Amino acid sequence: VVAEFGLYPDDKLQAFINEKGKEMAAISHRPELDFEFKVVDSPVVNAFAIPGGYVYFTRGIMAHFNNEAEFAGVLGHEIGHVTARHSVRQQTTQTLGSLGLIVGMIAVPELAQMGESASQALQLLFLKYSRDHESESDKLGVEYSSTIGYDAHQMADFFGTLDRLSGGAEGRVPTFLSTHPDPVDRNKKVEAMATEWQAKTQGKQYKVNRDSYLRMIDGIVYGEDPRQGFVENDNFYHPELKFQFPVPTGWQTQNSPSQFAMAEKNGKAMMILNLGGQDLQTAATQTIEQYSLNVLDRKETTINGLPAIEMVADIVQEDQQTTQQQQQIRLHIGLIQYNGTVYRLMGLSLTTDFATWQPRFTNVIRNFRSLSDPDKLNRQPDRIRIRTVSQTTTLQNALTSFGVPKDRLEEMSIVNGMQLGDTVQSGMLIKALGQ
Repeated sequence: VVAEFGLYPDDKLQAFINEKGKEMAAISHRPELDFEFKVVDSPVVNAFAIPGGYVYFTRGIMAHFNNEAEFAGVLGHEIGHVTARHSVRQQTTQTLGSLGLIVGMIAVPELAQMGESASQALQLLFLKYSRDHESESDKLGVEYSSTIGYDAHQMADFFGTLDRLSGGAEGRVPTFLSTHPDPVDRNKKVEAMATEWQAKTQGKQYKVNRDSYLRMIDGIVYGEDPRQGFVENDNFYHPELKFQFPVPTGWQTQNSPSQFAMAEKNGKAMMILNLGGQDLQTAATQTIEQYSLNVLDRKETTINGLPAIEMVADIVQEDQQTTQQQQQIRLHIGLIQYNGTVYRLMGLSLTTDFATWQPRFTNVIRNFRSLSDPDKLNRQPDRIRIRTVSQTTTLQNALTSFGVPKDRLEEMSIVNGMQLGDTVQSGMLIKALGQ
């Protein structure tokens, strides 16, 4: 997971989730487990737990919490999945397809397999719990967060935020609600459980801690981080690594720190960019071995002044029996040496369709070049900026006064866990956008 997404570099945020995670793990049903808690550098709004006690929060979900109690509810929910030993099921390819993730939308099973092997960690985001397991984890989330002193009603409020998020075409990778399906009347049930739990301990004050949480996340990167690559006007630009190449018009794209993938909208062809080491010849040998390739054509060349090797190859089938069921895949591969690294661009399609797609593959590979445009190189991500409301007004007016563009007001109301018409009091902290 860490290799696929990278950790989000924020010491105070990491220290916070460690502290709360350890405190909650200690009062859980499996205190002997050695839990680990990490914030991963992904804009997707999700949190997930892996058997063995690994609990991950994305920076995307951290940006959407509006107080410590909301975070504590989801933390308890995830720890609950681990302590209750919940098993996860792979979401169906059909579900993946509707979410538009490259691997899931590939129409040809053999191509999808290639994509999957190129991206094992992404599969973790598609592990899905049953509704019964979700109900049990909601219950444990209320219990655990209440036990360490947080108001579990806030957890129900956060599910309301998630409901609003899932209404939009939010991200290409599953969000919390698609991997944690909604048990019927989830919000009402969580509210009722929280009320019941608090009734047992009358007189106890339960924490929300809104302002301290908001101050802690001030400046968190929000949305896609263009420094790690972005698509604009049918080109992929990578400001940190300083390269660019074209993206065929209408293709869907998926970017992560370890690879960039794109696919034709019907899933008949795909291309993957990843790293191939430092040495060109070694990269060629390793690629042939890694993907079991039978090379049909190979040439050493230069691409826009950069040393390169181009190959056309078929994937060797394991044995004759599988050949009958499986359709043959052909690849056009470009290995390009740039700034001490070999970049590997691979175009894949069925051999029967290869002639149709090869011109696209060739165009992408041969237009890989260094990036020097200052506008692209200096792109910065949006960040959440915490602002103090100067006079009592509506959330919409406050956001507008802090420079939030009109077309992003609704989005920012969701991030604030409020409606645009809600009243915000003078002196209240709210989230706005900045650089």
